[in-house]
Amino acid sequence: MWTIKKLHIAQWDSLNFKQNTGKILHKMSIIRVALDVPLSTLFDYSVSAEMRIEIGQRVLVPFGRKQMLGIAMEWAENSDLEATRLKPVTQVLDDVPPLPQDMLTLLRFCSDYYHFPLGMTVLSSLPARLRSVEPIVVKQSVDYALSAAGRAVEVATLPKRRVVQQRILRALHEAPRSGAQLRMLSHGAPAALKRLLEAGWVEACAPTSCTAHSFNDAHALTDEQRQAVEAVTQQQGYGCFLLHGITGSGKTEVYVHLMHEMLQRGGQVLLLVPEINLTPQLENYFRSRFPDVVLVSLHSGLADGERAQNWLKAQSGAARIVLGTRLAVFAPLPKLGLILADEEHDPSFKQQDGLRYSARDVAIFRASQRGVPIVLGSATPSLESWHNAQSGRYRLLRLTQRAVLPASLPTVRCMDVTKLPLQDGLSEPLLTAIETRLQRKEQSLIFINRRGYSPVLMCSACGWLSECKKCAGKLVLHMKDRSLRCHHCGYQQRVPPACPTCGDADLKPVGIGTQRLEETLQRRFPQARILRVDRDSTRNKGAWSAMRKQIHDGEADILIGTQMLAKGHDFPNLTLVGVISPDGALYSADFRASEKLFAQLTQVGGRAGRADKAGEVIVQSAFPNHPLFQALRAHDYESWAKTLLAERSLAGLPPFTFQALLSAESLQEQSVMKFLHQARESAEQIGAAVEIYGVVPAAMPKRANHHRAQLLVQSDARKTLQAFLRSWKTELVTLPSQKVRWALDIDPIEN
Repeated sequence: MWTIKKLHIAQWDSLNFKQNTGKILHKMSIIRVALDVPLSTLFDYSVSAEMRIEIGQRVLVPFGRKQMLGIAMEWAENSDLEATRLKPVTQVLDDVPPLPQDMLTLLRFCSDYYHFPLGMTVLSSLPARLRSVEPIVVKQSVDYALSAAGRAVEVATLPKRRVVQQRILRALHEAPRSGAQLRMLSHGAPAALKRLLEAGWVEACAPTSCTAHSFNDAHALTDEQRQAVEAVTQQQGYGCFLLHGITGSGKTEVYVHLMHEMLQRGGQVLLLVPEINLTPQLENYFRSRFPDVVLVSLHSGLADGERAQNWLKAQSGAARIVLGTRLAVFAPLPKLGLILADEEHDPSFKQQDGLRYSARDVAIFRASQRGVPIVLGSATPSLESWHNAQSGRYRLLRLTQRAVLPASLPTVRCMDVTKLPLQDGLSEPLLTAIETRLQRKEQSLIFINRRGYSPVLMCSACGWLSECKKCAGKLVLHMKDRSLRCHHCGYQQRVPPACPTCGDADLKPVGIGTQRLEETLQRRFPQARILRVDRDSTRNKGAWSAMRKQIHDGEADILIGTQMLAKGHDFPNLTLVGVISPDGALYSADFRASEKLFAQLTQVGGRAGRADKAGEVIVQSAFPNHPLFQALRAHDYESWAKTLLAERSLAGLPPFTFQALLSAESLQEQSVMKFLHQARESAEQIGAAVEIYGVVPAAMPKRANHHRAQLLVQSDARKTLQAFLRSWKTELVTLPSQKVRWALDIDPIEN
């Protein structure tokens, strides 16, 4: 989201903005630079004969009264500015290689399609360290090998307490290893390696450059998995595949074998995942399957320096496997051979501010651009992807059976909560099922997508509710520190001793959150080991990793969790999933709500019964016979997708139409509405074949003291919509928008 500032003509010269003064040919070289400013243009600078610049390099240039870092995008023979007004490039930053041409082409596409300034698009794609002028020191990769003294050591004679050192020495007897490979041996490997280096038994050496790799072929493929692998590996050039596999069907194993095939061909593999929480366990898994392949992660959880180093390894081609969240789609990969997008339906792939891109859609464009296959994997594909597979645009690959025998899909039961007494949201049949699992020493998961103790605090005397002063939402009760918190803007306050309106002291929590479920279950099952997994309990670094180990080691009996536990996790001893309060999505104003709910319940239910023990899912709902729950019980995604697509077709909604959302916010509600009504008038005057809806408040009309509203436009043809948006955007930047922040969201998923 950005504000377009009105620049006076007198200021344009100092900013090197192109003026309509006629093109003047210059004898000196002219470079056009992308800068991180909210203006849809490149900026012209002169280049001295002594200065060497490559397209894609980082450069330092004067901009107004300051120096800014930019990216050299193209050479120009002439400029709209007079020669005397062109400012020279201050410095060329040549500490890292320039961005390759294919990346610049991809970023130009994103800027054009998502109608976001080119400079901001280009700079936002870089790691934070590459957006600063501080020199980047590229760390050289090293391997470790036994020295002559180390080869003479009898490993068996070492004291038993030096077990990690023994592992390292045995591993290095076989072949030199990288630091990452040695860390796979034990958490204590770095300290043990340091001691071995100090003792002179191990020495650093240059890594061996070898395209061959060892592959830990731990699992035999099923027939369906093998057919999927063969279909992708036989693809010549670009092809988009939708891998529709039920939960537990072994989609990850298909990814592993596809990686193996592409690595054998000397290519790089990009694997996109929706959540940061999934990257550590996937990284460890892939390292165990490809022990001598350089693998790097790219996500916001990394320190700036580490992220920059991993990005540079990808750019150099040294990193053969790149695993990351949505921003990793912009990692430069010179030997790209395959793109994988796991859980392709997940809303986390869509950026919700700045450049509002869909990483899945950008990945598809990138695969087409580079002429490589891309695989979109999901148990519940997005309706857009499913529609494309049904129409033949994508090739559909199916995995219909669980990969581990005798594992099968869990039984799904829907309990009618209107006919059952509830104890803090828990029905007696669900509590009995939990008790049965405790007796069998099996694990249960209670899923509720609401953290905190209670969604709202209420006065029983006058009806006062704990409302946020800065938002249109409610303050959530957190009992541990007796605070009321807004989960939208972060505002918090202490729980008042009495009602602020009438003074009554009888304040009651209304509704259920993860903390309240934890308290209720502890009272009911005092001997059970209960583990709550939500954003509050995993806030500290390493907390989620430690919890995941507890679950795998059988040190937790009952898990209480939000969507953090809904996907990507394999807990063999988990046999029961209970779902609390899922009905809100059934009557939501968001037309995608039921699609998202089905995906969420399928994913969380799929955590049960993934090994040799039967799984069961109990859903507590006031509408147990709703078609969504009927499809869920039958594990029938296809019929549910068919129903939703028929509804979307009749209603004229995506994927049968294409949308763009203009959103605006300001401290003054009147300013927002005035801007959007003017925007609607300008849209109507263009006269394009698009449908223009009315101005409406956003789903949350006030957030962090800002009033928010929106305007939706849609068309039956993507090309028609894009042509309209180019004309409309030109009009929008001229509208009076003082103190109003606005943004265009193309293909919005929340409206």
